[in-house]
Amino acid sequence: MPTLFLPNTMESWLKESGAVGLDGLELADFPDTGRGVKTLRPFKEGEKILTIPSSILWTVEHAYADPLLGPALCSVQPPLSPEDTLTTYLLFVRSRESGYDGQRSHVAALPTSYSSSIFFTEEELEVCAGTSLYTITKQLEQSIEDDHRALVMQLFIQHRDLFPLDKFSIEDYKWALCTVWSRRMDFQLRDGKSMRLLAPFADMLNHSSEAKPCHVYDVSSGNLSVLAGKDYEPGDQVFINYGSVPNSRLLRLYGFVIPGNPNDTYDLVLSTHPQAPFYEQKHKLWVSAGLDSTSTIPLTLTDPLPKNVLRYLRIQRADASDLAAMALQNAKADEKVSDSNEVEILQFLVESFGHLLGGFGTPLEKLEEQLAQGVYSPGGNAWAAAHVSLGEQRVLRLAKKRAEDLLSAVESGSSQSPLARCANCGKASTQLSLCGRCKSVAYCGRPCQVAHYKGHKATCRAPAS
Repeated sequence: MPTLFLPNTMESWLKESGAVGLDGLELADFPDTGRGVKTLRPFKEGEKILTIPSSILWTVEHAYADPLLGPALCSVQPPLSPEDTLTTYLLFVRSRESGYDGQRSHVAALPTSYSSSIFFTEEELEVCAGTSLYTITKQLEQSIEDDHRALVMQLFIQHRDLFPLDKFSIEDYKWALCTVWSRRMDFQLRDGKSMRLLAPFADMLNHSSEAKPCHVYDVSSGNLSVLAGKDYEPGDQVFINYGSVPNSRLLRLYGFVIPGNPNDTYDLVLSTHPQAPFYEQKHKLWVSAGLDSTSTIPLTLTDPLPKNVLRYLRIQRADASDLAAMALQNAKADEKVSDSNEVEILQFLVESFGHLLGGFGTPLEKLEEQLAQGVYSPGGNAWAAAHVSLGEQRVLRLAKKRAEDLLSAVESGSSQSPLARCANCGKASTQLSLCGRCKSVAYCGRPCQVAHYKGHKATCRAPAS
């Protein structure tokens, strides 16, 4: 049996390795967040409270520099992703009987299980059916199996002496993957490169939106430092800020949610097939507007219908005359292209948002009632999934209401340019042509008039003189 290391052994290793600030901090269990970091003395906002030296950070570079693991990793072509490199590094250290005592003390202090959505039962996940989390989790379940299978074939089987398969199973892989997801720190460096790392002890810090962003990576030394994100008194829990993260991402990566999260979003994916009419012309317009033919646009509680959604759809639904006018004016679809185009996209949005809301497993009001009645155990997986569903439904309802209000305003128009609808296709415009005989119906063009005539001719009568 490998030796199990207690957290205080990890702290001893950290101090011996040059970590600074541990005398003012300690690991502790808190009622709301579980394991976290407690202050032993006061700290002022901005004060450096902890530094983890470069030598003991978990990084891709350190994995490749390991005398045993590095050569095995180098044998894999193309190279593993940073995520798979770090997960393999964690499992490799955890599997060793000796020689990695310090790092193994860190691994031993990590949670033995996680509450990420990939560990939900089917019944628990069904509570958030219709959400982006549900879709992504289903996709992840398959991709994780595929990625693990590839690791087995490309690396583990090729180096059985380093990777005993009973310690590198799919369940082991999922544990290491969730460790990386929930505890990694990402930094964008000045040269445009990015750095992903795990920092022992610092990875025990929990999230609070009340704390300012407070962890920094020193490129020159390679050290990771944590500053006080706010003032602390002895006995307070120290927090870092993960950023403005919606519940769907918090639950998928970190295994928790924030009830009533103000950062909840719904990612709206807009796409156009390359064989659609005028695709090349429209693609150039999307690019000029800072978009692409497939664009993912987050809808938020504060901006449920962003301008980029309207920009994208104005271009997507533009006909030949709309495109000609836009090209002539060098327009980027910041304003409506035409009344008919605007009505068409807003009708589409209202219908689409309604369809999306109808796809949720449990409507918002029923979920709120169930939560109030304690149907879901507070803090449990189903309870967390319910909060994800609540957040996304609230965003979509706001988006639908916004689209309805805009549609109503466009359809009412001004007294100088009232809107009418084509009797055949229903397209609204101020530029319709009346039937030359009865003057009672209008069309957006000759093709619609011809298509509609078979059904219209029975009632088409010249107006009485």
